Amino acid sequence: MPTPFRHTEPLPPRSAVGTVAEVYAQIALDFGIAEPATFVVLSSAPELLAPTWALLRESLIAGAGSRTDKELVALGVSLANRCPFCVDAHTVLLHATGDHALAERVARGEPPRSEQHARLLDWGRHTRVPAAELEPYPFPREHAPAQIGTALTFHFINRIASALLTENLLPAGAQRLRAVRSIAGRTLSRTVRRTARPGQSLALLDDIDPGEAPAWAAGTPIGLAYASLLRAAMRGAGLLDADDHDVVEAALQDWDGSHPPLAPDGFPDRRERPGARLALLAALAPYRITDEDVAAWRRPEHTDHCLVHLVAYGAFLAVDRIESAISAQIIQEAL
Repeated sequence: MPTPFRHTEPLPPRSAVGTVAEVYAQIALDFGIAEPATFVVLSSAPELLAPTWALLRESLIAGAGSRTDKELVALGVSLANRCPFCVDAHTVLLHATGDHALAERVARGEPPRSEQHARLLDWGRHTRVPAAELEPYPFPREHAPAQIGTALTFHFINRIASALLTENLLPAGAQRLRAVRSIAGRTLSRTVRRTARPGQSLALLDDIDPGEAPAWAAGTPIGLAYASLLRAAMRGAGLLDADDHDVVEAALQDWDGSHPPLAPDGFPDRRERPGARLALLAALAPYRITDEDVAAWRRPEHTDHCLVHLVAYGAFLAVDRIESAISAQIIQEAL
């Protein structure tokens, strides 16, 4: 039977124990979807799974502002990153908020009728460009931690999904049918419209240090979740050697948010630097990771846990580049 997973074979969720089982239980309660593929694919690395869920929950679900507004930001990010899986997911979730006409307009590639909604969608899109001017915000200042957190969450999840999942949100691509999108959204409506208490995911995290939370999070649980995911994702650096790091970091430093051209291939050769190639693809164009790229890197000691960590490392390098630009703008504005 076909699965949504590429390059890894996660254990069946019913076999989950410990932190993984606790995360799945909280996802089912607060997200309304039991065992979504975007989280199951991280289950071989619980230390990544828990903070990824925490960041999503504390920003998109429990953060300040309307769910529709945050879904539009997440959708804009997903469109900018060319992640069909996540674009379809956020379209369904817009149906779940009750904004059915809005969901179908964006599904057809049309701009929202509301100027405010259009600005939120565009703001999400523009966050992919590290040098983009993101001020003034299209939302109240007090909503900034949740909206910035939502954007950064999906810059990470988009890359995980594009690298390690197929494009089909539902079997056989059924989400492409309007009736299916609407029905799927309605099944989630009660959960999506329920108020969630901030901070409840933090119990799933280890070694939380409030001093590591970014300033834009303004003391909310979002900052703690972000710091936890940053720490976990950066552990993947140990899968690359010093020369690989130099290649990847130099490319990220020069990245302007654009999608790399198909030819010529500007990525490291898979025969010479397969690890650097995978990490850089995960950061800039995860949808271009192939079976050949993964096979060139994998050795007997490279488990699914290792591959998930390497992809997460590359993905978070892009997230960190975007977050650093946002933080720099906030600091500059305060001067």
